[in-house]
Amino acid sequence: MNQRVFLRCILFFSFGVFTCLVNAQSWPTKPVKVIVPLPPGSGTDITGRAIAERLSAQTGQTFVVENRPGGSGSIGMNAVAKADPDGYTILIMSSSWTVTPVTVANLPYDTLKDLAGVTMLADIANALAVKTDRNIKSVKDLVAYAKANPGKMNAAVIGTGSATHLTTERFRLGTGIDVTSVPYKGTPEALTDVISGRVDFCFCPATNVIPMVKDGRLLALAVGSSRRSSGLPDVPTTEEAGVPNSAQNFWVGMGVHAKTPRDIVNKLHAETLKALNSPEIRTRWASLGQDSRVFSPEQFDAYLRDDLARNAALVKAANIKLN
Repeated sequence: MNQRVFLRCILFFSFGVFTCLVNAQSWPTKPVKVIVPLPPGSGTDITGRAIAERLSAQTGQTFVVENRPGGSGSIGMNAVAKADPDGYTILIMSSSWTVTPVTVANLPYDTLKDLAGVTMLADIANALAVKTDRNIKSVKDLVAYAKANPGKMNAAVIGTGSATHLTTERFRLGTGIDVTSVPYKGTPEALTDVISGRVDFCFCPATNVIPMVKDGRLLALAVGSSRRSSGLPDVPTTEEAGVPNSAQNFWVGMGVHAKTPRDIVNKLHAETLKALNSPEIRTRWASLGQDSRVFSPEQFDAYLRDDLARNAALVKAANIKLN
């Protein structure tokens, strides 16, 4: 390589690095689209809107939430995977992020190659909820009734193969009961039918269940996570209630296109961490019964890979068919 070519290479490389730094320092310079692949009113939507509002206040730019439900979250996730990798399209997704790849056939994107994690935003326990006027006051009561009436109980799940479906399947495998899963498009519709008695129970995000427990419409028998919910501190986990190997953690996280410049990812991570530590979000999370859980982008990517493998094993054990 002669000296002239060498100098051109150095200048080109330096310009590229300079451009990346300028882009990261100036980001965002226009409105940011925040894709939520679940319906309005879901726990994921509530969490995403709260974070978007804080990011808008911190950066001076508008973070616009767009709900794109359907396909067990794949429609919204594909929108992010196909967007320009410039940091102006962000994903807010539940733990269905690592469920959909093993429950939905022929996805138009590759979860691990096309999407990258920024951080987890919150742990949200899935609460096992029943109608208050039923003669079921504990997990033991529910299991006893189900075993005395095999095949007659049904459970609302938010989409076939969703995170709530997998929580239900872990519970079913741990108890050995025979129940039918009834898919719903969103959490509000599922809870409405539990309250009306059309379905017997559901595992739904505590974010949505807590207000209905407080006003006496629902009873929370347990939470399906590995630890208790701060919003339901007196409610045991399913494992504490005697159901082995039944923990299925439900979370909400943030992601971007995998080719988004790392400097922009790091700045988004820093702004999000600032938002999560703000008094407004701390108070909001406490009222929703959810807890912040922060990872670095690299740690979250590793968590996503591990969670996907764990869910694949559950899908096989529960014999869940691909959609």
